[in-house]
Amino acid sequence: MSKQALLIDYEFCSNCHTCEVECKMEHGFPEGAANGIKVFEVGPWQIEGDRWQLTYLPTPTDMCDLCAERTAKGKLPACVHSCYTGCMKFGTVEELSAELERKSRQVLFVPLQED
Repeated sequence: MSKQALLIDYEFCSNCHTCEVECKMEHGFPEGAANGIKVFEVGPWQIEGDRWQLTYLPTPTDMCDLCAERTAKGKLPACVHSCYTGCMKFGTVEELSAELERKSRQVLFVPLQED
């Protein structure tokens, strides 16, 4: 069986934090506790002239199991299901890797595997 992963297109993340909220709700993490995904802000800073760097990057943590209970039932992980901008995709490493070649500003997340 192929490993499953998340493809995150951080060019379109709007910093809404819905992925964080849904992860907490799905897994019952208490308020203020660690979470399976965290959105980080990169910037803002001026690159040159009128160009600026400001990016929001949803970053899965080691606590992320890609919502194993949901995906076992054929559902999407909570973060992917609830993302307003659709900047996250769920699938196999192979199919998502092919997407990386089509567009920059994306990252592929493969969760830790228990041995």
